[in-house]
Amino acid sequence: VMDLAVGVIIGAAFGKIVDSLVNDIIMPIIGAIFGGLDFNNYFLPLSSAVNATSLAEAKRQGAVFAYGSFITVALNFIILAFIIFLMIKAVNNLRRRLEREKPAAPAAAPPADVALLTEIRDLLAR
Repeated sequence: VMDLAVGVIIGAAFGKIVDSLVNDIIMPIIGAIFGGLDFNNYFLPLSSAVNATSLAEAKRQGAVFAYGSFITVALNFIILAFIIFLMIKAVNNLRRRLEREKPAAPAAAPPADVALLTEIRDLLAR
């Protein structure tokens, strides 16, 4: 239970790191490549009353389809899922390597009744 709690706390903190990575590093680079636009401000107005240029202002004016925010959140998820996949893969590889390095356990002696029956069989075979 304690391991799970620690994992949840670390996961939440790691999610914030990935969120910052996407919002502060990756999306500005992508925005610069595509003409300096901020993906978070990409939206489609769903009513004719919306004539704003920023998403926050457009939300105050009426309903909007904020697909730029969705792109940012989807990119966050993809990066987070990929990093978690790599971490799990590394842990599984380490676990397999440690299992291969363990010396093989000696074969357990057969139970007394099986040993006795084997002895009788060998005596009868002579």
